[in-house]
Amino acid sequence: MTPIILLTNDDGIFSPGLKAAAAAVAHLGELLIVAPRYQQTSMGRAMPRDPKTGIVEAIELDINGQAVIGYGVHGSPAQAVLHAVMERAPEKPALCISGINYGENLGVSITLSGTVGAAIEATSWGIPAMALSLEFDVDSQHSNEYHTLDWEGSKHVTAYLAERLLRQGLPPEISMLNVNIPSDTTASTLIRVTTQSRQNYFVIRQHGGRDFSQSHHYDFDVLVDDASLEPESDVMAVWRDRVVSVTPLGWEMTAKIHLEEWFSRFDLPSGG
Repeated sequence: MTPIILLTNDDGIFSPGLKAAAAAVAHLGELLIVAPRYQQTSMGRAMPRDPKTGIVEAIELDINGQAVIGYGVHGSPAQAVLHAVMERAPEKPALCISGINYGENLGVSITLSGTVGAAIEATSWGIPAMALSLEFDVDSQHSNEYHTLDWEGSKHVTAYLAERLLRQGLPPEISMLNVNIPSDTTASTLIRVTTQSRQNYFVIRQHGGRDFSQSHHYDFDVLVDDASLEPESDVMAVWRDRVVSVTPLGWEMTAKIHLEEWFSRFDLPSGG
């Protein structure tokens, strides 16, 4: 049986990165492309509501010279996945690919990412997922303009990992893979399994005074502390060593400590 591959993103249905991912895996299965109708960067796994939420538009896309119908959802990346699973997929997809994103998603900042958020939503439905992000200028990552990038290296990485995920799956301890690709990646760039850095990576850019009656948004800078950077981390791999980072993520988020010993000082009423 031909596997269904769900493709989504947070940059919007017309993103060249989404088309690059689709082109990379078209030979591996039946494509189901469902993505936000508009730019939805940094939405995490949000489920917002507004008057147009849930509208779905059929949109013709060119994938490897073939016309493929994709679906643009008015909503967040996670909502795009929700509508894909509930309304567009004839059966549960074998794999969800979120990306290829304009901009890396590293360290603690991954919780901001709509690319990662869409993959998380897929895993909540029992679908193995992979978020892919290509390093890009931080000041342009929220742009509605799709800049021209070289997608060939990231397409190679996408196909390479997707083929193996479809064949081998993921163990129960791993919910998804967070893949980050240096901007200068080629077919010969090394791929490293990494940990998630505890550094923020993206930090808020300081602003001066402003008029509180006017709309405002904060911008980000990349800031890495070399002295405390973990040698096996995603940030070290991409930012310093210029290799592809593959970070296995799991959503059992309980802190790894001796719970009873630490919380004994709280004198909590015992629940059993």
